[in-house]
Amino acid sequence: MKFDVAVVGLGAMGSAALYELSRRGLRAVGVERFEAGHTRGSSHGLTRIIRLGYFEHPSYVPLLREAYHKWRDMEVAAGQRLMTITGIAEIGAPDSELVSGTLASSRLHGLPHQVLDAGELMTRYPAFRVPPDFVGVVQPDGGYLEAEPAVAAMQALAVRHGAEVLTGKRVLSVAPQGSGVRVTTESGTIDAGAAILAAGAWLRTLLPDLNLPLEVTRQAVLWTEPLEPALFAAGAFPVFMLESDLGIHYGFPQRPGEGLKVAKHHHVGEAVDPETYNRSVTATDEAIVRAGLARFLPAANGRNVTTATCLYTMTPDGHFILDRHPAAPQIVVASACSGHGFKFAPVMGEILADLATAGTTGHDIARFQLSRFR
Repeated sequence: MKFDVAVVGLGAMGSAALYELSRRGLRAVGVERFEAGHTRGSSHGLTRIIRLGYFEHPSYVPLLREAYHKWRDMEVAAGQRLMTITGIAEIGAPDSELVSGTLASSRLHGLPHQVLDAGELMTRYPAFRVPPDFVGVVQPDGGYLEAEPAVAAMQALAVRHGAEVLTGKRVLSVAPQGSGVRVTTESGTIDAGAAILAAGAWLRTLLPDLNLPLEVTRQAVLWTEPLEPALFAAGAFPVFMLESDLGIHYGFPQRPGEGLKVAKHHHVGEAVDPETYNRSVTATDEAIVRAGLARFLPAANGRNVTTATCLYTMTPDGHFILDRHPAAPQIVVASACSGHGFKFAPVMGEILADLATAGTTGHDIARFQLSRFR
């Protein structure tokens, strides 16, 4: 099988890259180890936060602005809604990483935002119970993305443009083959001019020569039945992130039939093997999430509707990897997550397609180079 580009891993990043490649008229194939819509990786869980004022670093904001536009374009192409704007409240002490970082990005890039003191925050959103020294940075452009539908839409659009999608095929190796690459799966080989590796938790095993400093961590998510549902309805409650001595908790407005999705960002940093990790939410996991609810959102602390686990693939500095293999530039390495990548998927797809076909991109990705680890 001969293609211009092979994409290994069809989560959000790989699916976005496959769509972008096919949209450009290239012969592209995507290979996914598991079935479509599986729950073994990092791209499931119904919803994902999208926000502009980025506490992680102001350099992400231009990429986010582009991502917002591309999500809207994708909605038109797919004929379905993938992004819902609810506003986002980012809450904590004024000197917390979350609040100070969000304000730094918002001010540098002139993003609309409002700073509320604790009383004003609780008046606007009565579900919260926060200390008097906390503030909330409210961004009107925040909201959420539909996780599984977005990935499915990108794959469907890629197929519409001529891409091939192969699911249930484990990739054993990706190696240079002349000026191209050979992707070896359990059921055969695929030859291509270039490859994009977006395999998430399995990226290290596909690139043993790079000794990538990646750690796979297990995350837990709850969907609870609020004790006072009206407080959490769309329009009355925003997407939120809240930093305290317990860490950063986050959540979403309640959606019909789903409960209220809540979790702790970077849960407990539990490093796991993606082949053997416990995929069930334990009593300890639940207690960690509920500690934040009990203190700051007591009306959300009802019974579980459902629970889930997912994986984060973390770099040491929490920033992405978007680069070409130093010894085989026809292989593009993509670990665009560290627990905060999904929202960037459409622009990541463009960047990865650029790197695979032209070797460079017009987007500023200097922060994401492999050389920083050497």
